[in-house]
Amino acid sequence: MRALLLPLRTLVPLLALLLSLRSVAAEDAKPARLNVLLLISDDLAARLGCYGDKLVQSPNIDRLALRGVRFDRAYCQFPLCNPSRASFLTGLRPDTLRVYENATQFRKNVPNAQSLGQTFQKAGYYVARVGKLYHYGVPAQIGTDGLDDPPSWAERFNPKGADVEELAPLINRIVLDPATKKTKLQTGNRLNQMGGTLSWLAAEGADQEFTDGKIADRAIQMLQAHKDQPFFIAVGFFRPHTPYVAPKKYFSLYPTDRITLPTVPPGYRQTVPGPAFTFKPEEEAMDDDLRKEAIQAYTASTTFMDAQVGRVLETLDQLKLTERTIVVFISDHGYHLYEHQLWQKMTLFENAARVPMIIAAPGGAKGAVSPRTVELVDLHPTLADLAGIVPPQGLDGWSIKPLVEKPDAAWDKPALTQVQRGGGPRNGGKPFMGYTVRTERYRYTEWAGGRLGAELYDHTSDPEELKNLASDPGSAQTVAELKKLLPAGAKQE
Repeated sequence: MRALLLPLRTLVPLLALLLSLRSVAAEDAKPARLNVLLLISDDLAARLGCYGDKLVQSPNIDRLALRGVRFDRAYCQFPLCNPSRASFLTGLRPDTLRVYENATQFRKNVPNAQSLGQTFQKAGYYVARVGKLYHYGVPAQIGTDGLDDPPSWAERFNPKGADVEELAPLINRIVLDPATKKTKLQTGNRLNQMGGTLSWLAAEGADQEFTDGKIADRAIQMLQAHKDQPFFIAVGFFRPHTPYVAPKKYFSLYPTDRITLPTVPPGYRQTVPGPAFTFKPEEEAMDDDLRKEAIQAYTASTTFMDAQVGRVLETLDQLKLTERTIVVFISDHGYHLYEHQLWQKMTLFENAARVPMIIAAPGGAKGAVSPRTVELVDLHPTLADLAGIVPPQGLDGWSIKPLVEKPDAAWDKPALTQVQRGGGPRNGGKPFMGYTVRTERYRYTEWAGGRLGAELYDHTSDPEELKNLASDPGSAQTVAELKKLLPAGAKQE
């Protein structure tokens, strides 16, 4: 009997060891969970080398496009920072959140919304952000939490560089000279005025002295610290948002004699409804030399931002994380650089509504271009789908994973963008909405449900949107069909 007991005593720990090894082997057999690296630029139009821009140098973002899918027709839901960011970080449209300006934090209206960051936290990811994800007043609130959403992140970081403090007194901003009625440059350090006006500085200093350089530094540290666990890291750069501040070396890439200004045909403004325009006196009074300087500064800031993106992507490669990381690059909305004789955002033209969107995902297409209309509100369900986790119920966006895998797959969802205008005499003093719908061929826009005007542009023949066909009898059937794609509320204003 004793002779039998010894083998049994020996057998029990052996069985336990075998079961443990089997469990480890089964765990190892599971596919590794995909990480997410979300890169966001602030106020960046689809003016990049990979989008066909002949002026802008953006080598790092261009290389990312070669690794994934570049969406040629991607659109924001509201061409303003806070409404747009609240929308794509929740997966809910501005009308669902009821956020239409830069002052309202979305949880005031929808306290139980589950953000993109929360979705990944619930799935067991390390979730953090550095820089601007939700809205900040730029540049005055750089270095603060702004209108951030603390439940969205396990950690959050707010770097602040020389461009915010030391260099502020040197920044030039445009002002209207009341004596001459012409625009001039004024130097000053009133940060709260710079974000709403065109302002810039070709600065002394190395990249890492500036806010975006410091954001890249912190993003690199986060990747290094969390490389061995599933992560969702969001990196929000501030450039090229005004003030366009970047090291001088980036300005030298863009001599103003290489910059060509957009033009419009004679009498153009009379063909478009008044609410479509956002003219400012100081911008209207700029001369061509000043316009070219502004474009030079914006483009220099874009290339500076691209360099910081490159540093983060290089670290991802060095850590051997690229093949198991979903990388997304987007902007919060587009931007005007004198197209339609306009500057900045808050319009429903293609320039402000269209955004760059690149998704490089393991298993997805590489070096491909999708011609389908997609929206920033699609980001939340898409990233959850690509990572194999469950998104919350009731999102307004759709997963575009099928387009990440096959960029020209069948797809019939149009893109919707809206903007709010102040009342004034146009609408009896009441604020009103403009809504625009974009299909692969057309853009159709209505102001106050059409009472204050409509626009129709055929991108096949008019990609610059300079010929309004809304009242053309030959386009009546097209208008009728596109009207049906606008949200119900747009027809009732």
